[in-house]
Amino acid sequence: MGRITRRSFLETSGKTVAGLSGLAAFPMATARVLGTNERVNIALIGCGGRGRYVARGMAELGARVVYLCDLHPGQIDETAKFISKVQAEKPKTTKLMQKVFEDKSVDAVIVATPHHWHALPAILACQAGKDVYVEKPHCYCVWESQQMIKAARKYNRIMQAGTQNRSVPYIHKAIEYINSGKLGDIHLVKVFNLKPKRRVFELGNSSVPPDGFDWNAWLGAAPKRPYYQSIFENMKWKNFWDFSGGDFLDDGIHQVDIATMLMGNPGLPKGISAAGGRFHYTDDSEMPDLLEVCFRFDNFLMTVEHSCYPEYMRKTSGTIRRNDLLPYWTQNSTRIELYGTKEMMILGRTGGGWVSMVSGGKVVKKEYGRHPDVFHQKDFLESFKSRKLPNADVELVHTSCCMMHMANAAYRLGNITLSYDKANDKFIDNSQADKYLKRQYRQGFEVPEQV
Repeated sequence: MGRITRRSFLETSGKTVAGLSGLAAFPMATARVLGTNERVNIALIGCGGRGRYVARGMAELGARVVYLCDLHPGQIDETAKFISKVQAEKPKTTKLMQKVFEDKSVDAVIVATPHHWHALPAILACQAGKDVYVEKPHCYCVWESQQMIKAARKYNRIMQAGTQNRSVPYIHKAIEYINSGKLGDIHLVKVFNLKPKRRVFELGNSSVPPDGFDWNAWLGAAPKRPYYQSIFENMKWKNFWDFSGGDFLDDGIHQVDIATMLMGNPGLPKGISAAGGRFHYTDDSEMPDLLEVCFRFDNFLMTVEHSCYPEYMRKTSGTIRRNDLLPYWTQNSTRIELYGTKEMMILGRTGGGWVSMVSGGKVVKKEYGRHPDVFHQKDFLESFKSRKLPNADVELVHTSCCMMHMANAAYRLGNITLSYDKANDKFIDNSQADKYLKRQYRQGFEVPEQV
């Protein structure tokens, strides 16, 4: 697969997305040198959801949001109003990523597009000399993550993934407690993504895209299909494999990433088993409503349980995240359990805190949590200035994100067991599974072989 050229991309997708053309258009760039007290200029690419909160959070920490980029004019307008509550200066707006990349005043970009659009803008930003904060999951497939790592290293760019729990103090205190040996040897890690009951998803009828919205560009590398409002609105694209790995990947990545942290970042597993299906819902979603995965490492097992049908499960509440409180662990949707030979630890993501227990449920140690966003955003801005790798450097998060992709592959191939050859970056004796390591790209939207 060759590199995209400026002409071929524009001819394929139309000039509304010119910012993605011409991988050769950006020679190795040099970042703007900041003074000690100078503000970091941020551009947001993808204004439809999580990104606006990240951009606003960085503005509250002293950064300046100078550009908003999105294919949908309405999402730009909504985000501009949201940012105006903390920043008097109005950001420039554009549909064209290229304008962001060519603007030498832009220091860093936040990539908060749908999942299938994460890798290419992140790589282009590196080529243009911009640092990158890319929302989770940072890649659509394993190969994209490898290309993103190469780009970050080749162009000496900071690339922080949006797995914000890597920056919050209470989790680092848990790691210190584990490393002290108090839990003993840990041979079983249980990860939970047991989400509350979701709404039934109905695809409905196709229609004409809104005025000014380039649906073809939004589809990007995914196969062409008619426009459906139900796919675009409220991030319901997460119901389709063409755009996403589902809520299992989108939300479960947080807990799996924490679990790999707690276990010392052990690298990719030797084997992956999956068992799941659509047991509760008969709607138009493609995603399983129940999935159980087992990852096999050299000296421990990690299981992940995912669902989206129980009415009684709850994520950690905002009240708990803001105060010295702990969840009701049994019905906490997003927790991690570590079974040591001496003690058992239960930890809640995104401000849930943790406890360590012995027999009879006696708590011998506890730590309250706080929401990690401000810590993670501050880490990115500090890494921009210091040039030290951030807490969620893309290479560090590669393992947890790829584990989720591999689990989805095991499920999609019929609830099978896969073995992975880490030395050669391929599954052992399963060419069908290898096809999930790298997607088939629609012409004009390819992630480049050579970054």
